[in-house]
Amino acid sequence: MIGGNKVATVQIKTTTKNAIGESESTWTDEALVKGYLDFQSGQNSYYSWDAKIQETTHIFLCDYDELAGHNVTPENSRFLCEGCIYDILLIDNVQEMRKHCEIYLKYIGAGIGV
Repeated sequence: MIGGNKVATVQIKTTTKNAIGESESTWTDEALVKGYLDFQSGQNSYYSWDAKIQETTHIFLCDYDELAGHNVTPENSRFLCEGCIYDILLIDNVQEMRKHCEIYLKYIGAGIGV
């Protein structure tokens, strides 16, 4: 087990239509994960071949079992940790060993609504 010093909430976005046909999005808690959050400098403009990794500002390392069985994908999820919001860019099950995950994140902001 990896354990960790941070507990984060993974949220799933659901979209519904309101009474006049507009799309409304809501975020609901899907999973609590415990792991390690590490800062990684991103925004390197010299390497355009790997855009998702270059946009990464942080990496969260956790046990594979923390996310197994949840419907978490980069397209439908976000990450909340210590009052900060992160977009999930990539969830890497390292070498498909089902031992741990590296979740590549992009810092969005903090504060109200978290």
